[in-house]
Amino acid sequence: MKRRSFTLAAVAAALSTLVAVPLMAADVDYGKPGGPVKVVVGYQPYYTQAWSGVVMRGKKFYEKYLPKGSEVEFQIGLQGAIIVNNMLAGKQHIGYMGDMPSIVSTTKQDVADVRLVANLGLAFDQCNAFLVRKDAPQFKDAQEAIKWLNGKTVAVPKGSCTDRFAQAVFKKSAIQPSEYLNQNIEVITSNFRAGKLDAAVMWEPTTSRLVEEGLARLVATGASVQENDGGFLGMRADLIKQRPDVVKAWLNAELDAQLFLADSKNAAEVVKMAKEQTTGFSEKVLWNSLYGRYPASAGGSDTRNIMHYTFTPQARELINRASAFLFSIKSINVEKLRPEAIESKWTEDILKERGLKAPIGEVRALPDAQAPKN
Repeated sequence: MKRRSFTLAAVAAALSTLVAVPLMAADVDYGKPGGPVKVVVGYQPYYTQAWSGVVMRGKKFYEKYLPKGSEVEFQIGLQGAIIVNNMLAGKQHIGYMGDMPSIVSTTKQDVADVRLVANLGLAFDQCNAFLVRKDAPQFKDAQEAIKWLNGKTVAVPKGSCTDRFAQAVFKKSAIQPSEYLNQNIEVITSNFRAGKLDAAVMWEPTTSRLVEEGLARLVATGASVQENDGGFLGMRADLIKQRPDVVKAWLNAELDAQLFLADSKNAAEVVKMAKEQTTGFSEKVLWNSLYGRYPASAGGSDTRNIMHYTFTPQARELINRASAFLFSIKSINVEKLRPEAIESKWTEDILKERGLKAPIGEVRALPDAQAPKN
């Protein structure tokens, strides 16, 4: 599978060509409420925090709620920016993304109107993980490791949640890398192997794979600097307006998927689904990415992901803080998202109907004895 790296500049260039095409919201016809619908879902099995999409594809919870005869096509996005581009182009209608691409997607309404409708989870280490080369010094703690990054060569897939985290930490800690490179996960992996990188910021499960293969060491996470990460579910506004029945159906199924993920009894099944939908990852690595525990000195904690599902104060705080930061580095043209960019009523109503409160559950680290052998 060929992987592509999208910088914000590349996305902007792609968007400039889309602007010339009259591909606005009204151009997508989803049919009438109650009738069958065909939706294309962009999701990221290579991003652990978005694994409710993996569960949705594997368990097909949506079949219980969507109108009979509906069709759902899942398309893998190796990076959230790719899903954003496809949603703006009308090629995908629902998207599972990290915080940065999710926020960016809502600010391009001159191309297409994308809105956030659910939270996939909040955590400190699903996207926010600093890795250093295997022969880097042994640091006494995460803060010493972060200071070591000053003047070093650091890589991230720009336009991703790792990019936001890296730049936020550099700004907070007054760190200035000698080089800040835009590299995709394959290039980062090969450059760690060749000794060409000092450090990188990576998301799960690639973080766990690099650590398991001995190509890099985890030295700090968002927990080390109190910078959390999040995943969000986006939908095109034309789908929301034309098919409220589909929106409610999908979000009911999404709630089922998140509850399934939060139940530790399902860990083995979740890992098997992730293995089937990815290539190049062992079951042990996939298990570690969501159910393993890193050392506390490197920013590890007992909680790997918290399913807020709806837009709790914590989820909104992350969106507001990340939006302000993205504005400050000129990645987006607004400091605060427009009110309609977040449609929280859907998830709030569903929680009330089902007698649940947010957060609906959390994924906690499990004993190493439960990990797959390979």
